[in-house]
Amino acid sequence: MPMSRGEKWFSYANNVFFVLLMVAMIYPFWYLIMGSLSDSTLTADGGLFLVPAGFSLAAYEAVFQNVSILSGFRVTVVTTMLGACIGTLCSAGVAYAISKKRLRGGLFFSFLILFTMLFSGGLVPTYLLVKKLQLIDTYWALVLPGAMSAWNIFVMVGFFRGIPEEVEEAAKIDGANDLMVFFRIVLPLSKPVLATIGLFLSVGYWNDFFSSVLYTTTKDMWQLQMVLKDIISNTSQAISQAGLSISVQQEINTFTVKMASIVVSTIPILIVYPFLQKHFVKGALIGSIKG
Repeated sequence: MPMSRGEKWFSYANNVFFVLLMVAMIYPFWYLIMGSLSDSTLTADGGLFLVPAGFSLAAYEAVFQNVSILSGFRVTVVTTMLGACIGTLCSAGVAYAISKKRLRGGLFFSFLILFTMLFSGGLVPTYLLVKKLQLIDTYWALVLPGAMSAWNIFVMVGFFRGIPEEVEEAAKIDGANDLMVFFRIVLPLSKPVLATIGLFLSVGYWNDFFSSVLYTTTKDMWQLQMVLKDIISNTSQAISQAGLSISVQQEINTFTVKMASIVVSTIPILIVYPFLQKHFVKGALIGSIKG
């Protein structure tokens, strides 16, 4: 059916609104990229950067020659991979158990998990526990405290309850026990929600810097975001510590180095997201509707 005049105007206004919204979201990141590629002498006055003001890679050279950036990448990649794998697997195990009506005390365990969404032990007890376990300045201190959350568990519970019981019963008739059903039947059918929770955890670990503040005492164990915060706060010192020649240092300023540091820390997670987007949307919707 042909659209009425009012519907056409609404469609045009809707398209214009979303184009403007898209521009408002994209431009800040575009500004970072253009600013990081600009010549330092042309960026002193600031302004809008739709294209690089001049062209220079000196800021990226300063960033990648900074030893702290490289160690921060190492720590963040390790904690992100460990945290995403451990958190996803542990959350799936807990969620699968409480999603079954045959679990004795299932409501009680669900209440205990829900209780942690409303109340937590607090910052000081958490730190004292990590210290008592002698995890300070280790990868485990950066991974374990944030590996599981009640929200992730309940999203998975909603998904697992949507898996037909007949599938599991057929596997048990063939001689499979609960562990075999979980690893060979349930997990392969749960790729959307696993990808969703894995992405949640990966983004959380990648953007985490507060754990480095709490649980590390040396710069070698700083996560990337903590290194980035230090560079932004002390840019001149970071440039001098990068071991650049005097001529290269003259080609950069604090503005371009800040822009380059933010771009370097953001791009990896942006590269991963498109590959998980399909599973992410499907898993989040199913988990929210079924839960």
